[in-house]
Amino acid sequence: MTNLTHDEMNLLCIYQKNTRIGTMDAITVMKQYLEQDEMELAEMSDSLLTKLENMTDEEFDELEKFPDFNY
Repeated sequence: MTNLTHDEMNLLCIYQKNTRIGTMDAITVMKQYLEQDEMELAEMSDSLLTKLENMTDEEFDELEKFPDFNY
């Protein structure tokens, strides 16, 4: 299974949908609205999208999708 960083997991939780593909679509749409000064978020989104592309739907379903903003 692909290891997501803490920040990637939080981003996943914010944009998660019922399916892996739906979540990928939501992140892709969000990226269209990023400003030039949000390059770090764009790079993290790209990394997360790559990891989501490389995991199976079953692996996605097994993820504990609860944000942890207290780190």
